[in-house]
Amino acid sequence: MKSKYKSGRSVFALIVVCLVIFSFAADLFNIQVKNNEYYAAQNNTESKYIVELEAARGEIVDRNGNALVTNKQGNSIILNAVFFPSQKDNKRRNEIIYNLIKLFEKNKEEYTQNLPLKITKDGRVKFKGKKEDIATMKSADMLNLQPYATAQNCYDAMIEKYEIEGYDAETALKIGNIRYELTRLLFSYENPVTIADEVSDETVAMIKEDKETYLGADVRIVAYREYVDSTIAPHILGTVRKINAEEYNEKKDDGYKITDQIGESGIERACESELRGTPGELTITISKDGTVSQEITKKPIQGNTVVLSIDRDLQVLAQKRLASVCNKVSIASSAGAVVVEDVNNGDVLAAASYPTYDLNDYYDKYDELISNPRNPLWSRFAMGTYAPGSTFKPVVASASLEEGSISSDTIFNCGGTMKYRGQKFKCLHGNAHGGENVKTALRDSCNIFFYNCAMRVGISKIDEYASAFGLGEKTGVEIAESAGILASPENRENNGGIWNAGDTLQTAIGQSDNLFTPLQLANYCSTVANGGTRYELHFVKSIISSATGSVNEKTKSVAETVGLSQSTVNTVHQGMRLVATNGGPYLVFSDMKTKVACKTGTSEVKVNGVKRNNGFLITFAPYENPEIAVSSVVELAGSGSETAEMTKDIINYWYQNNTDAKTNQKVGTLLP
Repeated sequence: MKSKYKSGRSVFALIVVCLVIFSFAADLFNIQVKNNEYYAAQNNTESKYIVELEAARGEIVDRNGNALVTNKQGNSIILNAVFFPSQKDNKRRNEIIYNLIKLFEKNKEEYTQNLPLKITKDGRVKFKGKKEDIATMKSADMLNLQPYATAQNCYDAMIEKYEIEGYDAETALKIGNIRYELTRLLFSYENPVTIADEVSDETVAMIKEDKETYLGADVRIVAYREYVDSTIAPHILGTVRKINAEEYNEKKDDGYKITDQIGESGIERACESELRGTPGELTITISKDGTVSQEITKKPIQGNTVVLSIDRDLQVLAQKRLASVCNKVSIASSAGAVVVEDVNNGDVLAAASYPTYDLNDYYDKYDELISNPRNPLWSRFAMGTYAPGSTFKPVVASASLEEGSISSDTIFNCGGTMKYRGQKFKCLHGNAHGGENVKTALRDSCNIFFYNCAMRVGISKIDEYASAFGLGEKTGVEIAESAGILASPENRENNGGIWNAGDTLQTAIGQSDNLFTPLQLANYCSTVANGGTRYELHFVKSIISSATGSVNEKTKSVAETVGLSQSTVNTVHQGMRLVATNGGPYLVFSDMKTKVACKTGTSEVKVNGVKRNNGFLITFAPYENPEIAVSSVVELAGSGSETAEMTKDIINYWYQNNTDAKTNQKVGTLLP
């Protein structure tokens, strides 16, 4: 199938290539015509070198073609080893770099600051940044220091290595940053190094006009990542960064260079092979007499477009409503996640985590983000694991019905408490529900009923069905996720514990060792909704080739089929429908046009020694012919009913906006 997106991407790629060629042509005119004698003196033999032409990364769009991550063109300043003073002339190298730094700071340009050192207000040298960056700085290839070297040791070694004497400490550190970058990125004739990104045309003009002051500095037109809205889906989209030394060693045989960008997290990482373009090559020849010629020997090809399963507008709504609910619970400490899934194919339609962050702030505010005790970088929907509370009860109901341990008419009497092997077990809030069947027990979230189910069906069967529903297992999404924990005697023993009879009862109500992710809860709810087919979850819907425009659709993949009779499915559905019509969240759901079925849950946690409850809600809609499932968790919410308004808004939005019928929008165009 051909894609109508191809033309826009092709135009963008062509523009970038033409601008790169024009930039080279202007520099070569300067070399050949204005400075022929100078460069001829530098080259007494013919030299030829190949400069890589960067290929723009592919775009990321939502299921309707709305651009999420695209590219913009901009100026970068590189140092070119062909014209930069040699390693033997540290003094001249430092002078040129100092001239560039003064220009950058005058024009308020940002330049490379990757050396993990800083000078405090009182003049002390301290480490900054990631531990792995500090380790790289101390390595044999860089400053060649012992692992225990102090920040001051590193600073002194830098001054000595690059001969940066004669400058004040702050200036020396700035010069050292760029010198360090040249070393780290294997600066050479074939490998120019970028020292400043997205610089102004004014700065470009000043460098072009004074080649002697800025000898070796060059301008490149490159494609930069651009977010249409940098707050949308950061935990899904992920980030890109310069490749590190370890990754370079692993990937250099695949054509990566030490100066390349690489996906760091999220879809940018998961789809690196698709998003990464194919670099081009420009061959430059400088003859004995200084004559310069150039030829594009390989054109760059932009990366492929990744089409996600998420709906942009639904994602925005989910993020806003999640933030609102969390802040209503506790501005200071609440957090949570929400996931929306298509129950019939495993498409993730939206997935939000709170607190969140702005992709444009990721690098500038990384230290602040990583030290934030609320962990905004943490993807709670994929990596956060929670005891699911009573949302687990449909598993036990399904297992008990299917194994014949109970029927839909089986009644257990709830007196508020029960004793089992010397232990006292309570119902929810200690309430006495009286006679309960499986449907009313789901409605009332009656612990006593499900304790009795657990005693009959046993932990092995509970675990068998829970595993089939995907609980305690990765869902298959392309981004990083946790497997969670499914409570079992084997797992307890493997971790040095002892499984007691009472643990089986606690497992049946979603406590014990059970820890699941919101993604797993959504997928489990979808499996309940569609009658037992568990699909692998995915964020990637299709890939559009930049070379041919063809579309490679991701086919739905069945992870497992839970053996459920129609009778069991109907009974569990009816019980979950009662929760929506007569249970905790019924006041919220009562006026909805779309009928829903759901199950609430709470799980106890301790915050500063005080007992609090996390709130959970799993919901599917429409009740008669399920299409979507929603799972939500709000930490410290008290109960799952607290998240019902958010779920209602999400479902109403989905059915008020026929999202899959939206006209696809053209992608690949350059943003203003």
